[in-house]
Amino acid sequence: MASLKDLRNRIASVKATQKITKAMQMVAAAKLRRAQEAAEAARPYAQRMGAVLANVASTVSGSDAPPLMTGTGKDDTHLLVVATAERGLCGGFNSQIARHAREHIRKLLSEGKTVKILCIGKKGYDILRREYGQLIIDRVDLREVKRVGFVNADEIAKKIIGLFENGQFDVCTLFYSEFKSVISQVPTALQVIPAQPPAAGEAESQGSDAAYEYEPDAAGILADLIPRNIAIQVFRALLENAAGEMGAKMTAMDNATRNAGEMIDKLSITYNRQRQAQITKELIEIISGAEAL
Repeated sequence: MASLKDLRNRIASVKATQKITKAMQMVAAAKLRRAQEAAEAARPYAQRMGAVLANVASTVSGSDAPPLMTGTGKDDTHLLVVATAERGLCGGFNSQIARHAREHIRKLLSEGKTVKILCIGKKGYDILRREYGQLIIDRVDLREVKRVGFVNADEIAKKIIGLFENGQFDVCTLFYSEFKSVISQVPTALQVIPAQPPAAGEAESQGSDAAYEYEPDAAGILADLIPRNIAIQVFRALLENAAGEMGAKMTAMDNATRNAGEMIDKLSITYNRQRQAQITKELIEIISGAEAL
């Protein structure tokens, strides 16, 4: 059984941990608001970009469409862009994205496809390299970036497009976690190459049923629009991840703080009982000695 000094040290240690988790919870709550606003603000633009892409793509025939839209015509090599957080202590946020990516990898490998992985974020890289380290071709490190901006997403998009132009893959799928609420983040897979614009009915529902004339031509517009759309989708994924990470971290730190409080209560009860038992034992010894005299 632990001594009273050991119990006091244990209680002090848990209290210090509780202060840290409480502070981290408050920091995550403060950052969550800004991250959530940024993610929600990016969604309409990304959706509208998809609608514009659908309208322009509907006027282009297969032979005139740019390669980023039509693809290579094959489905042999897949590039999986797995976006996770750079830091942990956010519950199962990173592991959920990695699990979703692993399921897709297993499915592709069982079909005889070639899989290549591009990791965005340290935690996803650490998880996937244990089982699929030989498939990881590159990693994007954003630890030094205080606030993710479009410039970061544009660099990642150019890296992806460069790999496609060099014939490194046929299909590219982006994995991230879509922010729903503080306690709900949904792992999502989005194919970005070949581009998959929204269906014509969805585009029309957003008020895009007017007829347009394009200059210089629709194919030229698509050649500029699709790379921009890839960067926008990557940027949206990074913003969704940032909001999801803060929400998951706030929930995880709140649970850790409450668990620390429960542990302190249990240790305090054990300490008081042991202290009372020791006092009672000393009193019995004093009384027994007095009676012996």
